[in-house]
Amino acid sequence: MINRVVLVGRLTKDPELRYMGEAQGTPRATFTLAVSRPFTNQTSGEREADFIPIVVWRKKAEDVKRYLTKGSLVGVEGRIQTRSYDDNQGIRKFVTEIVSENVYFLESKGAQGDQLGGQLREQSSDSQSNEDEFKYENVKLTGDLSDDLPF
Repeated sequence: MINRVVLVGRLTKDPELRYMGEAQGTPRATFTLAVSRPFTNQTSGEREADFIPIVVWRKKAEDVKRYLTKGSLVGVEGRIQTRSYDDNQGIRKFVTEIVSENVYFLESKGAQGDQLGGQLREQSSDSQSNEDEFKYENVKLTGDLSDDLPF
């Protein structure tokens, strides 16, 4: 049987760390990962996201709490797990979550604040290089080229 999940997204809030079990207990961190869908909404034209609960255990849980904050970009490798419990009113609740085996920190701690500025710098340098490329080849694109595409 295969139960494997790989996700990349951003934390919706700071991770929560609890110690489970007797005495000091086993560290358990939880957080929610916002993962963008690969398409846009047809009515509004905006990207939607899925909000997926993640559980991390032991030393990795302490590292997650220490180094990640709301908005951090991370990769998560793990497995889907389902469980159920009875709430205070005796109603059975079902939970589906990802139990992480690996968490990859995909940006430096200071990169979050610089993210927008970095994207803007990247876009302006990309547009400059594209303009230079067309200028030297004397190529100018005009009109609607969608009819020329093979798909």
